[in-house]
Amino acid sequence: MTPTKRKQVLKALDVDTWVRRDAETHVEAAPLASPDATPDEPASAVAVMPEKRGRGRPRIHPLPGSAPAMAPPVSAPKMVVVPRSDYVAPADWDGLRAAVKDCNRCKLCPTRTQTVFGVGVENAPLMVVGEGPGADEDAQGEPFVGRAGKLLDEMLRSIGRSRRDNVFIANVVKCRPPGNRDPEPDEAEACRPFLERQIQLVKPRLIVALGRIAAQRLLQTDEPLARLRGPLHQYGPERTPLFITYHPAYLLRSPREKAKSWDDLKKVHRYLLEHA
Repeated sequence: MTPTKRKQVLKALDVDTWVRRDAETHVEAAPLASPDATPDEPASAVAVMPEKRGRGRPRIHPLPGSAPAMAPPVSAPKMVVVPRSDYVAPADWDGLRAAVKDCNRCKLCPTRTQTVFGVGVENAPLMVVGEGPGADEDAQGEPFVGRAGKLLDEMLRSIGRSRRDNVFIANVVKCRPPGNRDPEPDEAEACRPFLERQIQLVKPRLIVALGRIAAQRLLQTDEPLARLRGPLHQYGPERTPLFITYHPAYLLRSPREKAKSWDDLKKVHRYLLEHA
């Protein structure tokens, strides 16, 4: 076919570019810009490839080595880093109780009914740490006295423990967060010297953290509860053994998890017997 005839045929078929079927090389075209393209959105390089069948418009393929645009990666959430307080809590029980009672170190203080110091045996082998007081605790001044508290007492009783005989119970924060929300990092930091002093005075053989908030605050991590629960951790310079299980309030909402909680309790019981 003569060149003139070929042009006439291609024009009739509405084909702008013709490439021989046996061609092995790419025919590069100029970058195609979107009608909405901006200088910050460069067009991708393309190539015109010969059609294998038929005589329609040539197909457009990305050139080797080019890649489609990707959204920027989403960074993993991290805990808010709060500077550690220089406050030194009293080193005796009476002084510590008085300091907690009169505390005004964070924004929880104006909304509380009263502080919730802690309850139990002051030299107990087992120390249980929750996240913060709820409405019942705020009213009575004692941790874990509502429905979750009754379940906690049953859990402890199942392994021969109680707040009256051999357990000390405390919370990460000593004042109720409004609406029973999670304690915020700055609130937990304001109460940290009090909790650290309680642990130093009790000198427990084992600490059990109830739920994600207590676990994350004690270990200073943002790892999820599913990853923290199971292994034995260590807390503080004394490397006190720390075990993590579900919060009783969570078990009330998710009773199917009680079997896992029972497994955790058996581990706690076994550890205390082996390290009596």
